[in-house]
Amino acid sequence: MAQISFSIVVVCLNPGEKLLKTVQSVLNQKYGNYEIVVKDGGSTDGSLEQLPADSRIRVYTRPDSGIYDAMNQAMSYVTGQFVQFLNCGDLLHDDMVLEQLAVVMERKRSRGADGESLGHKEKERIFYGNQYHEALGSVIYSAPEVNDFTCYRNVPCHQVCFYDVRLFAERGYDVKYRVRADYEHFLYCIYDRKAEAVYVEMIVADYEGGGFSETKENRRISEKEHAEITKRYLGRDKALRYKLLMLLTLAPLRTKLAEDEKYSEWYNGIKAKIYGRRGHKDEPGENRK
Repeated sequence: MAQISFSIVVVCLNPGEKLLKTVQSVLNQKYGNYEIVVKDGGSTDGSLEQLPADSRIRVYTRPDSGIYDAMNQAMSYVTGQFVQFLNCGDLLHDDMVLEQLAVVMERKRSRGADGESLGHKEKERIFYGNQYHEALGSVIYSAPEVNDFTCYRNVPCHQVCFYDVRLFAERGYDVKYRVRADYEHFLYCIYDRKAEAVYVEMIVADYEGGGFSETKENRRISEKEHAEITKRYLGRDKALRYKLLMLLTLAPLRTKLAEDEKYSEWYNGIKAKIYGRRGHKDEPGENRK
């Protein structure tokens, strides 16, 4: 059976030293079957020149209209079976991330799932794990099961997801969504493509914080886009029920606790215990901070 191949996509425009930092976290991997696709929008800060000469790094420079257009362009260069998108400044958590994920993927592929026959076309899957938030100093735990409510409230962070590349064959990110295009595409994969989401109990990526979606303006845009996307995939009535449920369970307060440096570790620890009691996972052995 052929070894799992990965494509790590990094999009950038004048990223400074963050680009090298992110790329180096991939080059440190013990697992060898991967490529790094750097999609550059036309950097002039010398960041591309800092990259080491390594055949696994491929750099493509083309103008783009923004981060999601850049990611769509990058997909035309990807050759791996599974693709991950790392933002500049974000890191693979340690040097065993790809090795551990490959073990789970091989196991899933060899045994099939949900009654899948090994003689039929391999099921399209998204493998995802947890995230370490550097600014908050805490682990952000993903929900161990993706269901309707998960899709409304708490899909996995973009950089902890590894997508079967076939999920981008018909369409990529919808660039009309300025902040939530990755969220919309995740729901497209689940509802339209019927992809299987597989939780792996490990920390996949370190997120530095202060990302594109966290500015005050983009949070407002995010709320509007979230309402449109959930109505499209879940239906108006179900989306409204979940919105009311969130209000009744003090979701705004819980979000503030999760994003507060003082309370984040405590809050996410409790959330992880709740997930652990009700969830399921494929577990290669967790790598915690």
